[in-house]
Amino acid sequence: MLGRTSPSYTVRGYSVPRLGTFAGRPRSLLARAFARNSVLRRMDWLLVLVVAGLSAIGVLLVWSATQPALLAAGLDPHTYLKKQLLWVVIGLFLMVAVSFIDSRQLRSWAPLVYGATLLGLLAVLSPLGSDINGAHAWISLPGGFQVEPSEFAKVALVLIIATVFSNWRGGTPGLRSVLVALACAAPLMALVVIEPALGVAMVLSVVTASMIVLSGTKLRILAALAAIVGVVVAAAGGLHLLKSYQLTRFTSFLHPAADLSGAGYNAAQAKIAVGSGGMFGTGLFHGQLVAGNFVPSQQTDFIFTVAGEELGFVGTITIVVLLGIVIVRALRIATRADDLFGMLVASGVAVWFAFQSFVNIGMTIGITPITGLPLPFVSYGGSAVFADMIAIGMLQSVRRHHSVFD
Repeated sequence: MLGRTSPSYTVRGYSVPRLGTFAGRPRSLLARAFARNSVLRRMDWLLVLVVAGLSAIGVLLVWSATQPALLAAGLDPHTYLKKQLLWVVIGLFLMVAVSFIDSRQLRSWAPLVYGATLLGLLAVLSPLGSDINGAHAWISLPGGFQVEPSEFAKVALVLIIATVFSNWRGGTPGLRSVLVALACAAPLMALVVIEPALGVAMVLSVVTASMIVLSGTKLRILAALAAIVGVVVAAAGGLHLLKSYQLTRFTSFLHPAADLSGAGYNAAQAKIAVGSGGMFGTGLFHGQLVAGNFVPSQQTDFIFTVAGEELGFVGTITIVVLLGIVIVRALRIATRADDLFGMLVASGVAVWFAFQSFVNIGMTIGITPITGLPLPFVSYGGSAVFADMIAIGMLQSVRRHHSVFD
């Protein structure tokens, strides 16, 4: 026999190897965890580290953004810090849990996730829903917590569209599969628009369009869909379907100096805050504009302004680079996926993060209209953190399925 043998003992004349040994030495729990075919070995650890880094930066920025106002009100200055830390810890557990689910199991669960999300969006519009800042988008829970189902609509959309196209038995997906995908996406978008949450509706629309294109749908079908979308957009403007405050946001984007005391105020203050940080910023907890709360919602939608003032150009570029790494890793997982379902899930997540990051950062520097979209992994909010972490778990699940055949 070649090599070293494991220690053994004799039972009734037979030599029995000792359990838990290998080459004469007991295998540790850590060694078994990182064995070739283990789940931990097949995870994308760079992606995990980058997400953890973004979450840590977000916790610090949320703490800095909220502490001055809490102190002025005589409240616990660590309230938002504790909550955000709790969200991140729970989110990491969700990410790990989803990572352990086989991507084929995710596919079978997609209808359940989709159905649960629809029920949540319907519950928001019922007496169970709460109105915050003009949007009926939250469900209040005991202990002062709220859940925002529209954030989980992104997860449900990615899973259900990937499932629809992966169930297509022919070659190139035809009109029927596209119509089914649109039929699944339409209720999610409609319920989100009714809330109203225009920013989330934009994300859902872009993700849906991108996944249809990436599914390999024929060009003539895509051209017809583009024409229909153009007609719908024109009708929305002509029939005045957008609410007045939504139109005001677009107007202030096109003419930012026209109403600095009204709709243009947020955009102007955000650009001032980002620009005032210079190269290295004023330092955490030392931002004068942050302390004065000159930018509304600075711990959520405008968290990038806090980074701009207190961390400066270096800090903001660091956040952009880390988000870029997340998107690139998602695209890499998509290109290496073994099936259409995995490719579409990873691509959908990549488009979701890329578009949402672009819009959130863009509105703080004046290149996109102001919408209620959080910065992934950085902005305050439990529902957003949970949805983002679940999406990372989905990426890990797709990558793990590919690694089985490496």
